Amino acid sequence: MMKTLKRNWLHFVLIPLSLLWLSPLAWILITSVKTRIEVFDPKAGVLPKSFIWDNYPAALAVAPFDTYLINSVLVTGSILAAQLVTISLAAYAFARLTFPGKNVIFGLFLLQIMFPIYAIFLTNFVTVREMGLLNSLPAMVVPFVASGYGTFMLRQAFRQVPTELGDAAKLDGCGHFETLWHVYLPLVRPTLVAFGIISVVTHWNDYMWPLLVTNSEAVRTMPIGLGLLAKSDSGADWTRLMAATVIVVSPLLLLFVIFQRRFVDSFMHAGLK
Repeated sequence: MMKTLKRNWLHFVLIPLSLLWLSPLAWILITSVKTRIEVFDPKAGVLPKSFIWDNYPAALAVAPFDTYLINSVLVTGSILAAQLVTISLAAYAFARLTFPGKNVIFGLFLLQIMFPIYAIFLTNFVTVREMGLLNSLPAMVVPFVASGYGTFMLRQAFRQVPTELGDAAKLDGCGHFETLWHVYLPLVRPTLVAFGIISVVTHWNDYMWPLLVTNSEAVRTMPIGLGLLAKSDSGADWTRLMAATVIVVSPLLLLFVIFQRRFVDSFMHAGLK
């Protein structure tokens, strides 16, 4: 018994923690198939008497969630695509190139990480307004095409790649772009996947910035749809709200399940030099 306890002690610790983490998700899923009376009736029990699947189409009917879904995919995908390009180029420059002011510029990138996003909302809003992009999908993309955290994360990964591989590519006639594409990026793929998941989760769930720069349903995103369900003159309809929440978070959970091994490996093997 003691040998089993010593060998599996970590499992005994992690199982209760995992159940604690899963409990809100279970509550959301169960509430989404209850009636409104059962939600606040202490005698109703944990599970509903009958599963009310009509809450899902009813939630979708409150707001144009199909439009919100398309907008969320376009905005999140555009931000991720732009960030992967910018952080790859910037990280390669900071990791393998030598140029005047390199350390100062990299310090400014790190300084960006220290500022909360809400602290630069005003300057971002003024910039987007001067560009004439208010109430459009690009307004939600432009402020996030670069990422200080992503640049730092990928720079550290690039520094783990042996310099001999880059030198060999140069001897074969590869320029900087070819070396980056054929040598460095394939070797740091787990880090790219990890950053991609972080970026997607962050911007998929973003509520304040899309609400600030949009004022029409045609360009709004999924979290704003949840906000519409939560704000009602008669109070929030928790069954429909939870049904909509399941719809919003399901793509993210599926994404994490698919890429969880790469996500964990990237942090396990990305050392800092």
